[in-house]
Amino acid sequence: MKYIDEVKIQVFAGDGGNGVASFRREKFIPKGGPDGGDGGRGGSIYALADHNLNTLIDYRFTPVFRAKRGENGRGSDCYGKGAEDIVLRMPVGTMIINNQTSELVADLEHNLQKVLLAKGGKGGLGNLHFKSSINRAPRQFTYGEPGEQFELRLELRVLADVGLLGLPNAGKSTLIRAVSAARPKVADYPFTTLYPNLGVVRVDAGRSFVMADIPGLIEGAAEGAGLGHRFLKHLSRTHLLLHIIDVAPFDENIDLAQSARALVDELHKFDEALYRKPRWLVFNKVDLLPEDEQQAVCTYLLQALDWKDRWFVISALTGKGCQALTYAVMEYLEQLQSVTEET
Repeated sequence: MKYIDEVKIQVFAGDGGNGVASFRREKFIPKGGPDGGDGGRGGSIYALADHNLNTLIDYRFTPVFRAKRGENGRGSDCYGKGAEDIVLRMPVGTMIINNQTSELVADLEHNLQKVLLAKGGKGGLGNLHFKSSINRAPRQFTYGEPGEQFELRLELRVLADVGLLGLPNAGKSTLIRAVSAARPKVADYPFTTLYPNLGVVRVDAGRSFVMADIPGLIEGAAEGAGLGHRFLKHLSRTHLLLHIIDVAPFDENIDLAQSARALVDELHKFDEALYRKPRWLVFNKVDLLPEDEQQAVCTYLLQALDWKDRWFVISALTGKGCQALTYAVMEYLEQLQSVTEET
């Protein structure tokens, strides 16, 4: 299935039905009085979060949704029938934004969360409502109100606890394969990951977290190089970023520290809040280095980057250090959750 994470749609709620001016006409009842009924309510349009969906592809090919209008009122005190509502099922994590005002309409964070997108118009009043002691034969009635209509932008942002950040071929997909049941494509060329992948990392019985792998980011992404910043938004909901650094790149002339700084600069250009998120360094592919070089490379990077936070040495291919990394991440998330619950 093609992964679509951003689309524009138009929603048109139904107009309300018109009220009617009518009078009771029955044999032997010469002055029956007004009996015009109200118009029916127009159909509304709702969004419903569904955890069984993981793409917005359905809205790429059907971007316009129109609810039906309510029926007009009729005589004999008959009210018009209200139109049925339309419910649009969307993946959990979808952000709904008014495309004209850029205002956030809703953020579907929970399964079965239901949000009103466009309200149907109210039905008009029949002349039954206008009778009084001084107006016994009213001919007034009102028309139904128009339904709301909006142009909306849907942005899908995956729900994950931890996000993997790194250059192409840093080993992000290999890591998520090593610690979870996710099976993203892995190959010996850049940009094998073309869309986000999620994996559930089970540390112990009853202890797990969700990890997100996004396509690699390269220098110049802000100007559209590579896949650009398109998928960075999927890291906005994470609590922790793991910056994966390939310590044994194909090109030996690559300055690892400069590449790491360039990636962080691209992150800063994209979103200040994402740049400020907690981030740990993960030195990957140490199995490709002789043992006497592993410590030297790590020490150089820590000094060159002036790194004071946590860091790990792993080999996603062989599994070395992966268990220690996942346990540390799990403990961090549990501590974070306990602090949040206390506050």
